[in-house]
Amino acid sequence: MKKITDNGPEPNVFDLETATKENPNYRTVAWTGKYLQVTLMSIPVAQSIGLEVHEDTDQFVRLDAGKGRVLMGPSKDELNVKVDVEDGWSVQVPAGTWHDIVNTGDEPMQLYVVYAPSHHSKGAVHKTAEDSEKAEESGKDEPPSWTEQP
Repeated sequence: MKKITDNGPEPNVFDLETATKENPNYRTVAWTGKYLQVTLMSIPVAQSIGLEVHEDTDQFVRLDAGKGRVLMGPSKDELNVKVDVEDGWSVQVPAGTWHDIVNTGDEPMQLYVVYAPSHHSKGAVHKTAEDSEKAEESGKDEPPSWTEQP
């Protein structure tokens, strides 16, 4: 995999599909802008991105490899949107919506996420979901101060 360097908020150009398919990490922040952020994710078989809600962040998700099941709804106990997705599908998650995407296939689910506004620390690389949770809990996974937050 070509090394992805988050040079945001400077201009950036890279092959997003190839980078997404080759990303071995749970999360790799590829670019952080003032108003949005691009992250690459790899979700192992039978695992998921993790049920979560972002009160002030919209998300655009696109699968570039693998299969999954999208779950979304107004609360963690009311996930009334359930859709099977695969390579080429996109998912739009409005701020305040509980959501998860579960890998239902037999290979890693490769996807990218566009957050608006930025949601993670610039250049963050989390090899596993556990690494991501630890970074969030410790306060090390916060968007840069120069990003526009609500």
